[in-house]
Amino acid sequence: MEAQQRIESQFRIARLKYSGGGDWYNDPSAEVNLLRFVGEQTNIDVDPRYEFVELSSDKLFSYPMLFMTGHGNVVFSEYEAQRLRTYLSNGGFLYIDDDYGMDKALRRELKKIFPDQELVELPYTHGLYSSHFSFPDGVPKTHEHDGKPAQGFGLFLNGRLMVYYTYESNPSDGWADPEIHNNPETTRQEALRFGTNIVVWTLSR
Repeated sequence: MEAQQRIESQFRIARLKYSGGGDWYNDPSAEVNLLRFVGEQTNIDVDPRYEFVELSSDKLFSYPMLFMTGHGNVVFSEYEAQRLRTYLSNGGFLYIDDDYGMDKALRRELKKIFPDQELVELPYTHGLYSSHFSFPDGVPKTHEHDGKPAQGFGLFLNGRLMVYYTYESNPSDGWADPEIHNNPETTRQEALRFGTNIVVWTLSR
């Protein structure tokens, strides 16, 4: 019984499965490696395994953090948008990493969830950038993409950051197994440190 309670209390991340044809499932090693790193670098009790969840699932509300990524189209039905709105409004946190090419569709679909909100860029002084490791210049530039500056955007509810979105940066590629993207180890470590900040921020709100 105690072992079961410990498993249920461990910090977990669920990959958000979405419709529209985008590759929501890519790089499944990313969250596993990030959680292992978090477990090594902090006192957070983590469960380093890959899990995914659909917005219609009863399991949705058991995850403190959802992770969403991909390269292309994203589509939320009205029911899915309502479910995600409920999840976020009740304390849930969604981290979205544009793996390249999902920005236009993502911004369109986020409007279904919070039609009266626009994504706003977080200032470098935001607490997420110093929650564990220091990132005085904001989001690290893990991948080149279009050569634009890396940016981090948010949606807020009563001052609480509930959706965090990284663009032109792609830190989650740095979490994946080293041989997948052949990132320099310094880049991987930077990305893992940044991911740790996101996890710590999720738990400290």
